[in-house]
Amino acid sequence: MQNRFQRMVHMTAIILLSFVLGVGYISADEKPDMQGWGIDDPYNKLYDVREFEKIRGEVVRVKEIVPMPGMSPATALDVREGDDEFEVHLCPTWYRTPGEIRLKKNERIKLRGVWAEINGKDIFIASKVKKDPDIEIIKVRLTKDGTPFWTMTPERLAAETKKE
Repeated sequence: MQNRFQRMVHMTAIILLSFVLGVGYISADEKPDMQGWGIDDPYNKLYDVREFEKIRGEVVRVKEIVPMPGMSPATALDVREGDDEFEVHLCPTWYRTPGEIRLKKNERIKLRGVWAEINGKDIFIASKVKKDPDIEIIKVRLTKDGTPFWTMTPERLAAETKKE
């Protein structure tokens, strides 16, 4: 009787373990820090392509920030344009970390994107960053409609990056 009971306990443990490992395996393929970065999330709705601008500036620093409360971290820049200094949001850190952005302090850059206001602060949400003279550093959104690259399927992302 005890032998049968032990087998049932072992089988239950194996089934539970298989379930836990299977759920972990399935979710490992998903982006774990997507929180707040989805196409329909409030942050993405701040990107109004009708307000598209091109600006130039000088890199002050590359850093990690949290754009809005509850969002996962972002890679951002502090940029100086004349006497003004402002923050430029690039992408979630799981898409590109600050260490992957090949920019140094005082380098001249060209930015494309839109201005937005978050918590009373004007910030620039970038779609593309180029280093003078026209060396592309990072492109993170489609210019025509502002679709973030990190929300695209792998096939669509490959097609978009191949066009360049």
